[in-house]
Amino acid sequence: MINFFLYLLVFAVPHRIVDAEMTKFCANLAFLFTESNLLERYNLAKNAGFKCVETGFPFGFTREEVVKAKTSSGLEQVLINIYTGDVTKGELGFAALPGKEQEFKESIHKTIQYAKDLGVRKIHIMSGRVLEGVSQANDNAYLQNLKYAAGLLEKENIVGLIEPINSYSVPNYYMNSYKKAVEVVETIKSPNLKIMLDIFHLQHIQGNVSNTIKDLMKYIGHVQIAQVPNRNEPNTDGELNYKYILDLLRKEGYTDWIGLEYKPKSDTLKGLNWIKEMGYSL
Repeated sequence: MINFFLYLLVFAVPHRIVDAEMTKFCANLAFLFTESNLLERYNLAKNAGFKCVETGFPFGFTREEVVKAKTSSGLEQVLINIYTGDVTKGELGFAALPGKEQEFKESIHKTIQYAKDLGVRKIHIMSGRVLEGVSQANDNAYLQNLKYAAGLLEKENIVGLIEPINSYSVPNYYMNSYKKAVEVVETIKSPNLKIMLDIFHLQHIQGNVSNTIKDLMKYIGHVQIAQVPNRNEPNTDGELNYKYILDLLRKEGYTDWIGLEYKPKSDTLKGLNWIKEMGYSL
């Protein structure tokens, strides 16, 4: 009996700690530290203990300003969203919009330059809203634009990500289906085009989280998390058990960064306590 307990202490407990350290969190600067402007958020993330960040497209700042803020913080940046157009008009990208092919090309070229300057290796390619319903023209435009983007991204060793976004959060968003996302990735057949799995959107779109993670694992290029339905910290009241989900992601082989794309329930720093409470660290 004593030998059995010694075994648990020496082998079982340390193994759990090592597993926890394999889970890596990065701060989404569009959602966290919004008490300050984007440039200041880099240092706020560093001071909080983060080693990596991700951002939307940095509207309102020059590329030089953003690069300086990122570089001075010493943080890695793993992801940036594509230039989406005029956000004040509700534009969320051009990839699936017929007649906007030139705008799409300009947006991907612009974003690739930002990505190279920031050392970013993943770009979220947003599809745009389809206000009058999806047609074959939308499907064709999306495939052609992604083929064009994939060719550019392969040359730069950058991964393009397509993300199904739920219709409750963003009505009329074109890419709102995991089935369609898989079909697109299979059609394009580029090693530089993968799926962004945001568990928040997954739960809203179809649920069945465990089986979907297993089914999609070979297509996943990035993961983001937030509680459902209020999009707060993973340990707040809601529909999802993130201790289980994070363990499952790790067991299924996902060891890359996990983006914290949630809205802090109150203060960003206080809200980060969930990481330690669940047995993880930054």
